[in-house]
Amino acid sequence: MKLLQKIIIISAALFVTGCEKVTTVDLKTASPRLVIDASIDWVKNTAGNKQKIVLSTTTGYYSPEFPSVSGAVITVTNSSNTVFEFVETPGTGQYICSNFLPVIGQTYNLKIVLNGQTYTASETFTAVPEIEDNIDQNNKGGEAGDQIEMTFYYKDDANEVNSYLTRVTQPYTAFPEIEIEDDEHSNGNVMQESYSHEKLKAGDKIDIQLYGISKSYYNYMFKLIQASGNDGNPFPTTPSTVRGNIVNQTDSKNYALGYFRLAEMATKSYTIK
Repeated sequence: MKLLQKIIIISAALFVTGCEKVTTVDLKTASPRLVIDASIDWVKNTAGNKQKIVLSTTTGYYSPEFPSVSGAVITVTNSSNTVFEFVETPGTGQYICSNFLPVIGQTYNLKIVLNGQTYTASETFTAVPEIEDNIDQNNKGGEAGDQIEMTFYYKDDANEVNSYLTRVTQPYTAFPEIEIEDDEHSNGNVMQESYSHEKLKAGDKIDIQLYGISKSYYNYMFKLIQASGNDGNPFPTTPSTVRGNIVNQTDSKNYALGYFRLAEMATKSYTIK
């Protein structure tokens, strides 16, 4: 398996077992900040017309939920000046568009107006190759050779500089494992990604999602990985706020967290033999 930058998105929760006493530390909570989940993902061979943008705010470490944000006016405009409106499902913070038109290589502009503040971002829709059918299984995989490991493949486009994000979901973790990769040293080659888990057994289903992402989003995710401490570095960087491509045009100090991403997505499922 290649050396990949990895990040596992986990919730901020603490699980304590046995008879140990649970200790709660009194932490200072910063003022809530807007979080914008504006991931426009187009599954290959689908219309891609239904898309969703989610608004929430940051919250305290021990809070089990992220508060939703209502009342925003959200639009996305393409290069042909076609405007797509995202309308909130009342009270949910989820803004839905049912007539979105995804076009590879086209630039889209996001605009969010909320509480007198205007947030904008621009991004280009990025293509992704198909995941090839020949998924391999190795019953002596993993670092110690005692895990079931599967490997999938996709062909990089030699005519472009490409970056990729993969999400792998299986029955034994609550959240998918996410990896990023680029073609700096493998342009035009068949790329491969491997995944293993100690609990995998025959009959388990693994779902794979492969996204074509921009270089700027790749760099954003790389910084998130380093900030999370999940990059395998024994001397991790000091945790810090990682800011995306969304800009508050009204008040730059009141910045939002999140990223406006437009990615084509390939999917594949594999059942362990």
